Amino acid sequence: MPRSSSPRPQGARAARGAKPGAQAGRAGGTHTIRIIGGDWKRTPLPVLDLEGLRPTPDRVRETLFNWLGQRLDGQRCLDLFAGSGALGFEAASRGAERVVMVERNARAAAQLRANQAHLAARMIEVAEADALRLAANLPPGSFDVVFLDPPFGDAALLVRSLELAAPLVAPNGWLYVESGEPVDPATQPALAGWSVVREGKAGAVRYHLLQRENEE
Repeated sequence: MPRSSSPRPQGARAARGAKPGAQAGRAGGTHTIRIIGGDWKRTPLPVLDLEGLRPTPDRVRETLFNWLGQRLDGQRCLDLFAGSGALGFEAASRGAERVVMVERNARAAAQLRANQAHLAARMIEVAEADALRLAANLPPGSFDVVFLDPPFGDAALLVRSLELAAPLVAPNGWLYVESGEPVDPATQPALAGWSVVREGKAGAVRYHLLQRENEE
């Protein structure tokens, strides 16, 4: 897999777009997230204390997986800017058949692999790679759920991420997007033919669940 020399986690946030705080106190350069539901419900996982990295908050994850129907049995998921891996681990806990986590920061990727090993999560693949480069080389329709959570504050990155992520969603699949601003398919050419099925806001985070129109 191609690697980037950038030390910043792909799932990290600039200070302006930082997510609400982590779920537990910091100790020894880490903080802790907790899986909300599924087979590993309430399992704590360490997350590195890297600048700007803020896992998707508990209440947002709970809402998202309520929207998705709680279980993802047999589904293929892509966590394209994995960061802490909160979304990918949650999907795996809820029965996903395959979860690909993409993270270019070496330390963050190593922590993802350590948590994967701790859970003996064979359905998870950690790709230490640039998200955009990897996405550009994946076959169309490869995933039932794509989690898209790029760093906030970079409009061009969000546009390019949407261009690459949308084709990867299988028919009747879902695209989940977190951003600092609302995502409107009418203003995003990559989302022509898509609609926002559900959306919400938590602090600085806006989150959206999208599906192609007429796919219900």
